[in-house]
Amino acid sequence: MKKTNIVNKSIEIPICCNSCGKELKVENGILKEDAFEATKEWGYFSSRDMEVHQFNLCEECYDKMISAFVIPVEVRKKLEVL
Repeated sequence: MKKTNIVNKSIEIPICCNSCGKELKVENGILKEDAFEATKEWGYFSSRDMEVHQFNLCEECYDKMISAFVIPVEVRKKLEVL
């Protein structure tokens, strides 16, 4: 969650799903529901040279997006969480 300090007042900027606009649940500055975050730094040989794109998707919108894939996403299980 991004915070900005204006004259000693902390203002929290909400994190929203870029697809449906749903505001993701945040408590005390901690994201309380998981989301898919993507960042792409476009390079040469594209029409977006030197642009950086970033977006968030709630789990429901992520599921909708990947259900349209011709080649499914690769899913691996983690054995431990650090």
